Amino acid sequence: MLITGISSGFGKHIASFLAEKGFSVYGTCRKKCEHHAKVKVFELDVNDKEAINRAVQDILIAEGKIDILINNAGMHVGGPSEVVPDDDIHLIMQTNFTGFVHTIKAVLPAMKGKKAGLILNFSSIGGLMGLPFQGYYSASKFAVEGFSSALRMELRPFNIKVVVINPGDFHTNNTLNRRNYFVSGLDEDYEQQFRDSLRIIESDERGGWDPQTMAQKIYKIITSKNRSYRYVIASFEQKLAVLLKRILPDVLFDAILRSHYGIK
Repeated sequence: MLITGISSGFGKHIASFLAEKGFSVYGTCRKKCEHHAKVKVFELDVNDKEAINRAVQDILIAEGKIDILINNAGMHVGGPSEVVPDDDIHLIMQTNFTGFVHTIKAVLPAMKGKKAGLILNFSSIGGLMGLPFQGYYSASKFAVEGFSSALRMELRPFNIKVVVINPGDFHTNNTLNRRNYFVSGLDEDYEQQFRDSLRIIESDERGGWDPQTMAQKIYKIITSKNRSYRYVIASFEQKLAVLLKRILPDVLFDAILRSHYGIK
């Protein structure tokens, strides 16, 4: 199997856990990273299409197949949508969406040849609802949602399954690694609102689940004979929010979300 983004967080825990379970695990790190001895690591950026293609060919030479792809690599940007630099908007869409596309297109010929395969695409709760001050992150995950739904139907004749993972808040390096942008002089009220909301966002993340829980859940999913199309892996409150998003009028759900993030 191939797992992208194993330097930390979900990817690191999933790769180590599955390697211990006896899977042949290959993973990608954008920079040099230490990992479990049983995990084979490619140092590459998922935005480098040619590097992804070379890695896939190396795995096929060594293993003869790639039966599972776990698309996990990603980044996070926070701040008022007005002030996030264009370069970072481009980068987050590239990393969180186009990088998924690169890896999928690289492994599909081998999966189609075997008439079997499993693709797990990491989305987010933020791919099911727009999160304030995380607009471009939500946009990238909404893209993953739509693409995965279409891809699932296209690949059905080849017995290739597509599953979407929607994590809630987990205690990973996401808080430290997020690129936050402040208004800085444009509007003091705007900036204060972001700072207030950011404290709530980071508090939710610090109080989130251990990423090892995600590794265990992923193991159950890939070893299951009857998989769902989607798994919302989150607290009861966050699962309830997903349900409410589906059944409430937008105006009511937006009010609930604004209240949670302290937006007046």
